[in-house]
Amino acid sequence: MSVLIAGCGDLGTEAGLRFVAAGHHVTGWRRTPGRLPRAIEGVAADLTRDAPRVPADTEILVVALAADGHDEAAYRAAYVDGTQRVLDALDRDGVTPRRALFVSSTAVYGSLSGEVDEESPTEPTAFNGAVMLEAEELFLEGFAATPTRASVLRLGGIYCPGRTRLLDLVRSGTATIPTPDRRTARIHRDDAASAIVHLATMQTRPAGSYLVVDDAPAPYGEVVRWLAEAMDAPEPRQAERPSARGADRACSNARLRSTGWAPSFPTYAEGYRAVLSGQGARHP
Repeated sequence: MSVLIAGCGDLGTEAGLRFVAAGHHVTGWRRTPGRLPRAIEGVAADLTRDAPRVPADTEILVVALAADGHDEAAYRAAYVDGTQRVLDALDRDGVTPRRALFVSSTAVYGSLSGEVDEESPTEPTAFNGAVMLEAEELFLEGFAATPTRASVLRLGGIYCPGRTRLLDLVRSGTATIPTPDRRTARIHRDDAASAIVHLATMQTRPAGSYLVVDDAPAPYGEVVRWLAEAMDAPEPRQAERPSARGADRACSNARLRSTGWAPSFPTYAEGYRAVLSGQGARHP
């Protein structure tokens, strides 16, 4: 099958290489296509401006966009405007994929705490979740009247080699545990990529949304204490003042697992152990 990945960054590249390994031809759209591995056909694309021609034989579409900044304007330009340009390009070029996936985030659940699954209410409380939810709805509506089977994938916090912010905080002794502590959702990049390939190629009809997280939501404090011990770093401090930021959320991957997918890194311990040992690399 022919696969188009719109937004072929680190995650898109890892997914693309896995599609190639499974025997598919992959085209990757990104601003710097020369940085893609040779196995992926790179095409220059700036989706904040315009979209290139869609390959006529595209059967699988993966939209895995990333914002250039951390403000609302950058998010809107990437996720809403970028998604609209992909949809417009499909219409312009008369291409109807068999399956389409949009990479989203658990930020769409806002401050919702407790047990969370795909049926939980999406009530974002910050601009990032609100923009992402708008992009999700735009994407699904774009395929509603077509034969394309479209799904949104709500990823937990991605970690992998090269994403060192949390490791740097722990190593430097500046990581703090929120008061009260809260459970967080995460997913190793390689497991996120394997979920993309699995959902795009499975024989059964996909659902409209999937939570892509590992098996064990864990309190942030537990994670940073584990990392501190693993790196022989200072014990993370507990914040003195209560914080209203963040949600104590336990996201479930039961729907995704029911399709036959299973993570290689079922908890943060296996995943971070692999990262600390130097297993894998971040794609440029």
